[in-house]
Amino acid sequence: MNRQKGFTLVEIAIVLVVIGLLIAGVLKGQELIHSAKAKNMATELKSIAAMVYSYQDKYKALPGDQNQTMLNDAFGAPGGTPVATACSGTSGCTPGNGRIDGDWNATANSETYVLWQHLRLAGIATGNSTQGAANYPARNADSGLLGIEGGISATGTAAPFIAGMNGRFFVCSDAVLGRYVRQIDLTLDDGDSANGSVRAVPSGSARGSAATATANLEDGQPYTVCAAF
Repeated sequence: MNRQKGFTLVEIAIVLVVIGLLIAGVLKGQELIHSAKAKNMATELKSIAAMVYSYQDKYKALPGDQNQTMLNDAFGAPGGTPVATACSGTSGCTPGNGRIDGDWNATANSETYVLWQHLRLAGIATGNSTQGAANYPARNADSGLLGIEGGISATGTAAPFIAGMNGRFFVCSDAVLGRYVRQIDLTLDDGDSANGSVRAVPSGSARGSAATATANLEDGQPYTVCAAF
């Protein structure tokens, strides 16, 4: 009578150990990917503020806030070096007043929108400088919108996008998953997404909404993160 040979307890134990190591490696790899993406997003927030200060240092004016005369002086007269189209006569857009007016995620007729064209024409930021182009809006590492504002909305309300924040500029990044929000806040601030210079609200929240506390963040839910500078 033939007897079938099975696995010994030692062999089974070895297989289980190997499987455990593989699972641990996969989980560690995912953790490293998440960490790298969160650090990338934190760097994006800091770099946008640095771009604005660099532009101001070079041209003695804020990007998005220059009227056509100021732009001609900076980039050359029309017919020579291309110049940015200055917005004027619209809510949230008064060039030359020393502020970056408008909502950080404006899609037109706002200094916060024109700002990207100014930064790109100056060679400070990369990207398409043609307003209205599909790839004109700035995007973060997860393809969410990126933007900056001075705390003056398109309707002229003097208040930051997320309630209670203080600063000269507010850089915001949308569609950031909760798992990344935690690390971004730890990297740039105090780890509390409801207080300090970095705060978050669920994506799609109305302007002036109260920030969400770190303990209430959901890993898979998208948030808008704003950092004050």
